[in-house]
Amino acid sequence: MLGLVTKGVLVGVLVSAPMGPVGMLCIQRTLSKGRWHGFITGLGATLSDIIYATVTCLGMGVVVNFVEANYAVLQLAGSLVLGLFGYYIYQTNPTKSLKKQREKKMSYTQDFITAFLLTFSNVLVVLLFIGLFARFGFVLPEYSVWMLIGGIICIGLGAILWWFGITYIVYKMKVWFNVRGIWVLNRIVGSVIISLSVIGVLSVYVYYV
Repeated sequence: MLGLVTKGVLVGVLVSAPMGPVGMLCIQRTLSKGRWHGFITGLGATLSDIIYATVTCLGMGVVVNFVEANYAVLQLAGSLVLGLFGYYIYQTNPTKSLKKQREKKMSYTQDFITAFLLTFSNVLVVLLFIGLFARFGFVLPEYSVWMLIGGIICIGLGAILWWFGITYIVYKMKVWFNVRGIWVLNRIVGSVIISLSVIGVLSVYVYYV
C-alpha cells in the first residue's frame, strides 16, 4: 500500500506541475490577488484531475488482464506518451497564455469554479493519466478497489501539495518572480518528465534483454 501511496502522490504532482493555462492562471492570481486565491485556483484544477484519474482508473480496471499480459508494451507506450508531453512542455512558452488585461476581482468560489472548468475542458489529460498509470504500474491485479481509491486520494494529495508549494514559493519570491522564471520552471518540469520517459524505455529494453 505504501508503494501505491508514493505512486499516487508522484502522479498528482506530475499532472499538476506543467505550467499550462491553469498553472499560469494560478501564478497570475497569486501575484495579483494573493496566495490563497492562487491556491484555491489550484484546488479547482485538483478536483478535475481527481475525476479524470477515477475515470481512467476505472477504464484501465476493465482491461486489467490485458494490461498484465502486455505490461512491457504498455510501459513502453506510456513512456513514449510521457516523452511527447515532456517535450511539449519543455518547448512551450507558457507566457503566451497570459491575458494582457487585468483580471476582474473574483471570490474564492469563482476562483475554484473557473479553474475547475478550465481544467475539465482539457480531455487530453486522460492520455497523460494513461501514460503515468502504465509507467508506474498504478493499476495492477493485486490492488483491491479500496487500495485504488486510496491511490486516487493520494493523487489529489500530491496535486494539493504541488499547488500549496508553488503558490508559497511564488508569493515569497513575488519581488523577484518574472516571466523568465516561469519559462525556466517549465523547462525543468519538461526535463523531469522526459527523463522519466527515457528511464521507462530503458527499463523495457532491460526487460526484454
